[in-house]
Amino acid sequence: MIRTPLRPLARILDARSRGENPDAIERENIRIRHEQMRDQARQRAEGRLLVLGLFFVVAFGVVGLRMGMLATSEPTEPRVGAPGAQIHAARADIVDRHGNLLATNFETHALYAQPPQMIDPEHAARELAKVFPDLDAADLLEDFTGKRKFLWVKRKISPEQMQAVHEIGDPGLLFATRDMRLYPNGQLAAHVLGGASFGKEGVRAAEVIGVAGVEKYFDDYLRDPAKAHEPLQLSLDLTVQAAAERVLYGGMKLMNAKGATSILMDVHTGEVISVVSLPTFDPNDRPRPATSGDASDSPLFNRSVQGVYELGSTFKIFTVAQAMDLGLVNPDTIIDTKGPLRWGKHRIRDFRNYGDEMSVTKVIVKSSNIGTARIAQDIGVERQKAFLDELGMLETTGFEIVEAATGRPLLPPNWSELSTMTISYGHGLSTSPMHLAAGYAAIANGGYRVQPTILKTTNPEKGPRVFSEESSAASREMLRKVVTEGTASFGNVEGYAVGGKTGTADKPGSRGGYYEDKVIATFASIFPIDDPKYVLIVTLDEPVETTSDEPRRTAGWTAVPVAAEMIRRIAPLLGLRPTVEPLATRDITLTSN
Repeated sequence: MIRTPLRPLARILDARSRGENPDAIERENIRIRHEQMRDQARQRAEGRLLVLGLFFVVAFGVVGLRMGMLATSEPTEPRVGAPGAQIHAARADIVDRHGNLLATNFETHALYAQPPQMIDPEHAARELAKVFPDLDAADLLEDFTGKRKFLWVKRKISPEQMQAVHEIGDPGLLFATRDMRLYPNGQLAAHVLGGASFGKEGVRAAEVIGVAGVEKYFDDYLRDPAKAHEPLQLSLDLTVQAAAERVLYGGMKLMNAKGATSILMDVHTGEVISVVSLPTFDPNDRPRPATSGDASDSPLFNRSVQGVYELGSTFKIFTVAQAMDLGLVNPDTIIDTKGPLRWGKHRIRDFRNYGDEMSVTKVIVKSSNIGTARIAQDIGVERQKAFLDELGMLETTGFEIVEAATGRPLLPPNWSELSTMTISYGHGLSTSPMHLAAGYAAIANGGYRVQPTILKTTNPEKGPRVFSEESSAASREMLRKVVTEGTASFGNVEGYAVGGKTGTADKPGSRGGYYEDKVIATFASIFPIDDPKYVLIVTLDEPVETTSDEPRRTAGWTAVPVAAEMIRRIAPLLGLRPTVEPLATRDITLTSN
């Protein structure tokens, strides 16, 4: 703005020349300047009022819009939020081979507290202790009256418990939605499923992660959002699993055993139709791992894959099958069984005196340690070791649960000739029952190695051949005679031709050596033996049969009756019809009358 002088010289000189008062010019200029200053101040005030008016219009508009949204929305309780990545809580279902549900997600609620918002902490603590008996009212009151602004009270609550907490009426007790893992069948197949827990956790959601079994092994698949509607299908048959668990539990109690396991496997595909480990647990309320004592006594211990035992005479059929495949013996070859068999300072004896010699078939039927050891001497260290390696007996099974990786076989530190002799009848090499099932499946299917799997298989492929079809057939005939003539006579199930081998191994002591009165009793069976479809392994830990005056611990008296009852119960569930066992074919010459 250009400021005009109050007394401009040109106008003063002109006024004096005309005889006018020059002071009038100054007064006029002052008046004009004051009017200009007044107009500028008015404009500034009007602008400020306009801005203030617009601010109030916008503010009242926002408040009105928010009030309208609250009026039209559903009321919800306040939540404590925290910045971070979004939690994906969805998890795919797990089903059996027929699509029956084994595990699924279930929507529930968690209970948390915000102590600053609580009205009566003492009353809330007292009432919560009534709703949840495992909580202590004094501990809750200490948490509610301390400096904490947030704390979890219960991670999972039922609808009834939620309603009871609602009735307490304290605004500081709030609920958060949760997806929890539900196992609708309770303890059924607990060691296979394993269990799940919460991982990354927020107020609005919690991540469900696997902690054991297939839940942990296939955790990435189950948590993949793209697989949310594609359930993981296992090879288990729910009805067969239920029957097997019931029979095995009854047998374990009847035989006074501290634990037991059973495995039912398809001999052609390696699919595990049923696998049981006792004692068991409920994955809906998974117990904590034991921190002291023997780990094998914990219900979390999976005896089928983690239990590494010397499985006794069940190994003898592998020795004979290899010897027949190498052409060293045939079923009728006579073996020197005169005992005891001396090797250095060691003595190998039989359970009974079976005479000075017997055929290879009789060695298996009567379960002669001496006869099997002599056959193993002819096989030799390197060939025995290579054969067992081809069968998969010297490495973990690859079974798809995380616990299987811990079931590594225990090999002799120095695989000597003596080791070869003792391993031939199941001592000196410790394996799991799952290893044994895979080995017997190879005998049943014609000599092909089998890979155990918990997944349903659609296009199974044969594994590498371990021994010939002829050796496999001859071995199956011997196993059948073990049931009809030998140590497994209680395993004869009418209508279902069963073949198998018993094994009773002294249990290793915790400080070395072996217990005198504790054994691992095993019966490895194949059925139907004339057209093999399934292998069944039953193992009892420290069984004692006490119906007679003298306690009996051998597998023929303990594991075999349990396995026979299991076959009797599950064979119809597997679709196997009872048949009349075909007689051995004879050479018949037709002549004229």
